[in-house]
Order: sequence, then structure tokens, then C-alpha cells
Amino acid sequence: MPEPALLTESVTMRVLAPGDGDALAEAYARNREHLAPWEPVRPEAFYTGAGQGTEVASKLGQLGAGTALPWLLCDGDRVVGTLTVSGIVRGPFLSGNVGYWVDGDYVGRGIATAAVEHAARAAREEGLHRLQAGTLVHNIASQTVLRRAGCERIGLATQYLQIAGRWQDHVLYERILR
Repeated sequence: MPEPALLTESVTMRVLAPGDGDALAEAYARNREHLAPWEPVRPEAFYTGAGQGTEVASKLGQLGAGTALPWLLCDGDRVVGTLTVSGIVRGPFLSGNVGYWVDGDYVGRGIATAAVEHAARAAREEGLHRLQAGTLVHNIASQTVLRRAGCERIGLATQYLQIAGRWQDHVLYERILR
């Protein structure tokens, strides 16, 4: 199990836990407008404690199966973001996909870059060889985070994910974990 990390003077990164649903629901509700351009359209239940409880249980199941590494970014008891290495494939591929978000009140502080760097170290310790990530073409801030965290651009995927209600192109990045 990956260790918690101190990302800034006040923000920590720790593995998701069973009781995190209510705090996550509050964070998602607080950041709903901030995240809307960058995420899939969510059902109303997603923003509730019960909805997030279901999400937490699913991610913890994936953690137990070795197919995901889900973390919370916290300032004290306040959730200020998440980072998940998902879709972990073992065997000869040894790869996973990184996805993250940071609270609108916390952007621009280096938190996302530090979180991706910590995730890369933890993924290497878990035996992974590669991390991949995709960002919307116009998400320059996320592209900057990935480059600062040692990722390299590897291409463009057309109509890659359905974000904000429509299929959108994504710039793809990778980091080889040496």
C-alpha cells in the first residue's frame, strides 16, 4: 500500500479509505462548476454521500484487485482533489493511466505536479513500467503539470473521451518509470 505524502506545507496525499464518501461528495459539489469543462457529465447522485460511497467502494475494489491506486488530496480534513492510477495492466505491459483534479481554490500551487510525481514513485514501487495520461487539447495547465512531472507528449487521440457532454480530442502523455 502506498505511503501518504506531504505535497505542500498543508496538503497531503493519502490512499482512499472506506469512510471518504461524504467528504468527496462535498468536494465534488463545491467544485462542480470548476470541474464541469474537464469531466464527463455526472448524474445528480454523483454529488451525494451515497453516490460517492458507491464510487469509493468501486475504487477500493480495484485497489484490492491491483488494477487501481486511488488517492485523495487533503488539506486537513478537507478534500481538495484526487489522483487515481487506473486501468493498471500487469504482465508485459505494466502500465496505468493517471487522472487527477485539484480544487479550484488550490490551483496554481504545484499540488497536481507533486501528486503526479508521488504517484509515479508509488507506481514504480508497485512494479509498473509506464504511466499514461490524456488531457483535453485546450487544457494547457494540465499539460504543464504532466511535463513538469516528467511526462512526454506521445500523440493525439481523436474523440478520445466524452467530456462535458461531447467526444473530445486529447493530447497523450507518458512517463517511463525507470
